Amino acid sequence: MSDQTLLTLWDDVRAKTLDVLKGLDDVHARWAPPNLHNSCLWHAGHNYVVAEFLASRTLHLTPNLPAGWQKMFSWESNPAHTHPEDWPPLSIVASALSEQHRRLREAYAALTPEKLDTADPGKPERSTRRTLLIAMQDESRHTGEIMLLRKLMTRTFIVPGTTIA
Repeated sequence: MSDQTLLTLWDDVRAKTLDVLKGLDDVHARWAPPNLHNSCLWHAGHNYVVAEFLASRTLHLTPNLPAGWQKMFSWESNPAHTHPEDWPPLSIVASALSEQHRRLREAYAALTPEKLDTADPGKPERSTRRTLLIAMQDESRHTGEIMLLRKLMTRTFIVPGTTIA
């Protein structure tokens, strides 16, 4: 039997990520405030890479990472050194997030309580369940960063279709 709390959290976290990206165009998705380098696009791609990396490691899945995304969006990336023409369009990242949500939800739904309690091969001191929750917690934090960047945009310049909730 699947863990309904885990599935509900996954659905909620990813839905919020996708929702906060709506109405954002590529120009604004790539904007970062002065002296910072992480844009809305970087945070969205980072959410994809972290979820993919942690789920594939702990569930023994083949990672589904588009070419160059590990270097561009990982925790070791440096967005300031990415050439503007190398960034994927926001629509590609949003589509990848949607597809990943569906694919990983199927994998999570198949997990038994026993599998969720097994050790994460990369971090044996914690369970598979804990690793998946860490991925979702990380995504929630980065989605909050996207929300903050969008608020800064509305305070700094006009962003069509943007409202402050």
